[in-house]
Amino acid sequence: MWGKVVRCGDFYLSLPNNDGGRQTMRFLGNIEAKIDSKGRAFLPASFRKELQAAGDDCLVMRKDIFQPCLVLYPASVWNAQMDALRSRLNRWDSTHQAVFRQFVADAETVTLDANGRFLISKRHIEAAGIEQAVRFIGMDDTIEIWSDRRADESFMEQEDFAKTLESLMKTEPADADTQGGGQQGGNR
Repeated sequence: MWGKVVRCGDFYLSLPNNDGGRQTMRFLGNIEAKIDSKGRAFLPASFRKELQAAGDDCLVMRKDIFQPCLVLYPASVWNAQMDALRSRLNRWDSTHQAVFRQFVADAETVTLDANGRFLISKRHIEAAGIEQAVRFIGMDDTIEIWSDRRADESFMEQEDFAKTLESLMKTEPADADTQGGGQQGGNR
Protein backbone atom coordinates (compact mmCIF):
# COMPACT_ATOMS: atom_id res chain seq x y z
CA MET A 1 0.00 0.00 0.00
CA TRP A 2 1.39 3.40 -0.94
CA GLY A 3 1.11 6.22 1.55
CA LYS A 4 3.08 9.36 2.26
CA VAL A 5 3.64 11.80 -0.58
CA VAL A 6 6.77 13.94 -0.57
CA ARG A 7 7.98 16.65 -2.89
CA CYS A 8 11.28 16.15 -4.64
CA GLY A 9 12.12 19.14 -6.83
CA ASP A 10 9.32 19.47 -9.38
CA PHE A 11 7.99 15.99 -8.67
CA TYR A 12 5.79 14.40 -6.03
CA LEU A 13 6.79 10.89 -4.99
CA SER A 14 4.60 8.38 -3.19
CA LEU A 15 6.42 6.40 -0.52
CA PRO A 16 5.33 3.01 0.79
CA ASN A 17 2.92 3.13 3.70
CA ASN A 18 4.35 1.82 6.94
CA ASP A 19 1.05 1.09 8.69
CA GLY A 20 1.32 -2.64 9.19
CA GLY A 21 -0.47 -3.43 5.94
CA ARG A 22 -3.74 -1.69 6.87
CA GLN A 23 -5.55 -0.63 3.70
CA THR A 24 -6.66 2.97 3.23
CA MET A 25 -10.40 3.25 2.72
CA ARG A 26 -11.78 5.13 -0.27
CA PHE A 27 -15.55 5.20 -0.40
CA LEU A 28 -16.85 6.26 -3.80
CA GLY A 29 -20.35 6.38 -5.18
CA ASN A 30 -23.78 7.93 -4.95
CA ILE A 31 -26.16 5.10 -4.06
CA GLU A 32 -29.93 5.34 -3.56
CA ALA A 33 -31.55 3.22 -0.85
CA LYS A 34 -34.51 3.15 1.53
CA ILE A 35 -34.87 2.86 5.27
CA ASP A 36 -37.55 0.62 6.73
CA SER A 37 -40.23 1.62 9.25
CA LYS A 38 -37.85 0.84 12.14
CA GLY A 39 -35.15 3.15 10.78
CA ARG A 40 -32.87 0.41 9.45
CA ALA A 41 -30.85 0.74 6.27
CA PHE A 42 -28.58 -1.58 4.32
CA LEU A 43 -25.04 -0.28 4.01
CA PRO A 44 -24.29 -0.57 0.27
CA ALA A 45 -22.29 -3.70 -0.57
CA SER A 46 -19.42 -1.74 -2.13
CA PHE A 47 -18.97 0.20 1.12
CA ARG A 48 -19.16 -3.01 3.22
CA LYS A 49 -16.44 -4.56 1.05
CA GLU A 50 -14.23 -1.51 1.54
CA LEU A 51 -14.67 -1.73 5.34
CA GLN A 52 -13.91 -5.45 5.36
CA ALA A 53 -10.81 -5.03 3.19
CA ALA A 54 -9.49 -2.43 5.62
CA GLY A 55 -10.28 -4.62 8.62
CA ASP A 56 -12.66 -2.04 10.12
CA ASP A 57 -15.87 -3.53 11.44
CA CYS A 58 -17.16 -0.69 13.61
CA LEU A 59 -18.69 2.61 12.48
CA VAL A 60 -19.49 5.87 14.26
CA MET A 61 -22.39 8.05 13.09
CA ARG A 62 -23.00 11.73 13.79
CA LYS A 63 -24.83 14.64 12.21
CA ASP A 64 -22.59 16.61 9.87
CA ILE A 65 -21.40 19.96 11.21
CA PHE A 66 -22.11 21.95 8.04
CA GLN A 67 -24.83 20.12 6.10
CA PRO A 68 -28.18 18.45 6.90
CA CYS A 69 -26.83 14.92 6.52
CA LEU A 70 -25.38 12.13 8.62
CA VAL A 71 -21.78 10.98 8.44
CA LEU A 72 -20.56 7.40 8.98
CA TYR A 73 -16.93 7.20 10.10
CA PRO A 74 -15.05 3.90 10.16
CA ALA A 75 -13.72 3.52 13.73
CA SER A 76 -10.11 4.10 12.63
CA VAL A 77 -11.05 7.36 10.88
CA TRP A 78 -13.19 8.49 13.84
CA ASN A 79 -10.36 7.78 16.29
CA ALA A 80 -7.89 9.74 14.16
CA GLN A 81 -10.31 12.68 14.01
CA MET A 82 -10.88 12.53 17.76
CA ASP A 83 -7.12 12.54 18.36
CA ALA A 84 -6.66 15.50 16.00
CA LEU A 85 -9.51 17.46 17.61
CA ARG A 86 -8.40 16.67 21.15
CA SER A 87 -4.81 17.71 20.35
CA ARG A 88 -6.07 21.20 19.42
CA LEU A 89 -8.19 21.62 22.55
CA ASN A 90 -7.24 22.42 26.12
CA ARG A 91 -9.10 20.35 28.72
CA TRP A 92 -8.86 23.29 31.12
CA ASP A 93 -10.60 25.75 28.79
CA SER A 94 -14.38 25.72 29.25
CA THR A 95 -15.08 26.78 25.65
CA HIS A 96 -12.85 24.02 24.32
CA GLN A 97 -14.59 21.49 26.55
CA ALA A 98 -18.00 22.69 25.31
CA VAL A 99 -16.91 22.26 21.68
CA PHE A 100 -15.58 18.77 22.36
CA ARG A 101 -18.70 17.81 24.33
CA GLN A 102 -20.99 18.96 21.54
CA PHE A 103 -18.95 17.11 18.93
CA VAL A 104 -18.98 13.77 20.77
CA ALA A 105 -22.47 14.02 22.29
CA ASP A 106 -24.06 13.67 18.85
CA ALA A 107 -22.03 10.57 17.97
CA GLU A 108 -23.09 6.97 18.38
CA THR A 109 -21.57 3.61 17.56
CA VAL A 110 -23.18 1.75 14.68
CA THR A 111 -22.97 -2.00 14.21
CA LEU A 112 -23.98 -3.91 11.13
CA ASP A 113 -26.12 -7.02 11.53
CA ALA A 114 -25.40 -10.22 9.60
CA ASN A 115 -27.31 -8.83 6.60
CA GLY A 116 -25.38 -5.53 6.51
CA ARG A 117 -28.20 -3.47 8.06
CA PHE A 118 -27.79 -0.82 10.72
CA LEU A 119 -30.19 1.29 12.75
CA ILE A 120 -30.43 5.06 12.33
CA SER A 121 -31.73 6.60 15.54
CA LYS A 122 -34.88 8.73 15.46
CA ARG A 123 -32.95 11.84 16.50
CA HIS A 124 -30.56 11.36 13.58
CA ILE A 125 -33.42 10.69 11.14
CA GLU A 126 -35.05 13.94 12.23
CA ALA A 127 -31.78 15.93 12.19
CA ALA A 128 -31.11 14.90 8.58
CA GLY A 129 -34.73 15.30 7.43
CA ILE A 130 -34.84 11.67 6.31
CA GLU A 131 -38.18 10.19 5.37
CA GLN A 132 -37.76 6.87 3.58
CA ALA A 133 -35.56 7.37 0.52
CA VAL A 134 -31.90 8.04 1.30
CA ARG A 135 -28.71 8.48 -0.62
CA PHE A 136 -25.32 7.16 0.47
CA ILE A 137 -22.48 9.30 -0.85
CA GLY A 138 -18.92 8.05 -0.57
CA MET A 139 -16.71 10.90 0.62
CA ASP A 140 -13.25 9.33 0.51
CA ASP A 141 -12.79 7.98 4.05
CA THR A 142 -16.34 8.65 5.29
CA ILE A 143 -19.88 7.99 4.05
CA GLU A 144 -22.63 10.60 4.04
CA ILE A 145 -26.29 9.67 4.37
CA TRP A 146 -28.68 12.19 2.85
CA SER A 147 -32.41 12.48 2.58
CA ASP A 148 -32.97 11.76 -1.11
CA ARG A 149 -34.85 15.03 -1.55
CA ARG A 150 -32.01 17.06 0.03
CA ALA A 151 -29.02 15.38 -1.59
CA ASP A 152 -29.05 17.39 -4.82
CA GLU A 153 -29.24 20.66 -2.87
CA SER A 154 -25.78 19.98 -1.43
CA PHE A 155 -24.04 20.05 -4.79
CA MET A 156 -22.65 23.13 -6.49
CA GLU A 157 -23.86 24.39 -9.82
CA GLN A 158 -21.72 22.81 -12.57
CA GLU A 159 -20.16 26.11 -13.66
CA ASP A 160 -19.28 27.10 -10.07
CA PHE A 161 -17.87 23.63 -9.45
CA ALA A 162 -15.66 23.79 -12.55
CA LYS A 163 -14.33 27.27 -11.70
CA THR A 164 -13.66 26.41 -8.06
CA LEU A 165 -11.95 23.13 -8.89
CA GLU A 166 -9.82 24.83 -11.53
CA SER A 167 -8.78 27.48 -9.02
CA LEU A 168 -7.96 24.91 -6.36
CA MET A 169 -5.93 22.70 -8.67
CA LYS A 170 -3.88 25.61 -10.06
CA THR A 171 -2.50 26.46 -6.63
CA GLU A 172 0.42 24.82 -4.86
CA PRO A 173 -0.83 22.16 -2.44
CA ALA A 174 -0.83 23.44 1.15
CA ASP A 175 0.45 20.08 2.40
CA ALA A 176 1.99 17.70 -0.12
CA ASP A 177 1.63 14.85 2.43
CA THR A 178 -2.15 14.85 1.91
CA GLN A 179 -2.12 14.87 -1.89
CA GLY A 180 -2.41 11.88 -4.27
CA GLY A 181 0.76 9.97 -5.01
CA GLY A 182 3.21 9.82 -7.84
CA GLN A 183 2.11 13.01 -9.56
CA GLN A 184 4.45 15.29 -11.39
CA GLY A 185 4.41 18.89 -10.35
CA GLY A 186 2.61 21.08 -12.86
CA ASN A 187 3.30 24.65 -13.92
CA ARG A 188 3.80 26.80 -10.88
